[in-house]
Amino acid sequence: MCYYRCWRSCLFPGMKSICGLVVVLFLVMLPCAVGYDPLDPTGNITIKWDVVSWTADGYVAAVTMSNFQMYRSIVSPGWTLGWQWAKKEVIWSMVGAQTTEQGDCSKFKGNVPHCCMKKPVVVDLLPGVPYNQQFSNCCKAGVVSAWGQDPTGSVSAFQVSVGLAGTSNKTVKLPTNFTLLGPVPGYTCGPAKVVPSTVYLTPDHRRKTQALMTWNVTCTYSQFLASRNPSCCVSFSSFYNETITPCPKCACGCQNKNNRVVSDSKQAHRKGINTPRKDNAPLLQCTHHMCPIRVHWHVKLNYKDYWRVKIAITNFNYRMNYTQWTLVAQHPNLNSVTEVFSFDYKPLVPYEAINDTGMFYGMKFYNDLLMEAGPQGNVQSEVLLGKNKDTFTFKQGWAFPRKVYFNGDECLLPPPDTYPFLPNSAYVNPIAMSTMATATVLVLR
Repeated sequence: MCYYRCWRSCLFPGMKSICGLVVVLFLVMLPCAVGYDPLDPTGNITIKWDVVSWTADGYVAAVTMSNFQMYRSIVSPGWTLGWQWAKKEVIWSMVGAQTTEQGDCSKFKGNVPHCCMKKPVVVDLLPGVPYNQQFSNCCKAGVVSAWGQDPTGSVSAFQVSVGLAGTSNKTVKLPTNFTLLGPVPGYTCGPAKVVPSTVYLTPDHRRKTQALMTWNVTCTYSQFLASRNPSCCVSFSSFYNETITPCPKCACGCQNKNNRVVSDSKQAHRKGINTPRKDNAPLLQCTHHMCPIRVHWHVKLNYKDYWRVKIAITNFNYRMNYTQWTLVAQHPNLNSVTEVFSFDYKPLVPYEAINDTGMFYGMKFYNDLLMEAGPQGNVQSEVLLGKNKDTFTFKQGWAFPRKVYFNGDECLLPPPDTYPFLPNSAYVNPIAMSTMATATVLVLR
């Protein structure tokens, strides 16, 4: 529809060639831009199938899901993986995972398969399952950490025994039409591709073995496919201006009456309000922005050689708490982070020449869990940054971030002309200014 309007808007004959070029460029660039994240250009989830043995009518494969995304994890209720068999394969058994449906296995007598579906759907097992049902890196309820946050927790795996399939490298047919929910939509998976077989080391590290056959499936994420609206917004304030720039109105879309509740109403305190729904539908605290998450960036203090920022993340969703949350900010002064007080911090350098992006995340067992909406539904920290005398300024909104991501989704920022501005007659005292450094985030709703 966009390119049609562009073409119709070319009223002058000489402009049609230019508009035609714009349309062509738009159509060529759109598919590539959908799954591309400029702050994590190589981020993806790779699903690797290693055939470890042949059976009488098929094979046994170890399936490993590796999350190579720097700041996008798979949160509760976890991943869901699906595919379509190329022939009439069945799943005889699984270790470390299970299919959601068995399907029609009535033609089998005696030994009944675990699943006879043409398009099986697989989920991870819950923690605490019996030992004989466990597999390495399994049984975490489908929760997978981001690679940049916790590399050891960024892997999930299971074993599957496939029947009525090929019994050699030449006769095996690769599954097709892979799908991945993590747990919401947004992932697009490419076709399975045969790659060099995985090489393993024995426990004593003295012998190498290898898989009989290996194929990979690569899945990339697109926020545009996940949701038509943002899932978070950003508000600003500063010590040098009393103005508080709130999130834009209906920044995450105006929810219907069934999905919102007033914070001080009886409904907000009724029993069972925090119980998640199977469709992950939110129940949001009624605010002017109607976002599940709000990030507030407060320019708090100004010193001679440093300046200080307070970051607060507030959850307005009564049905969701965020485990292993991540916050990514892009700002030119993040190359001089001196100290982060109650978050963990990791610089992200997707392009070696530019160091302006960093990831904040909770300290393990301290604030890595962002609780649901309510008195405990917020986490906050302060950041001390060194000044670069050649670039540092409070003018024209320089002190505020260019981009903000929460759990891998880009948040909506206020319009630049609404940022707290530095008064023309203001003199910024290099001594710490604490009179206006009182936290303002608590009054924002």
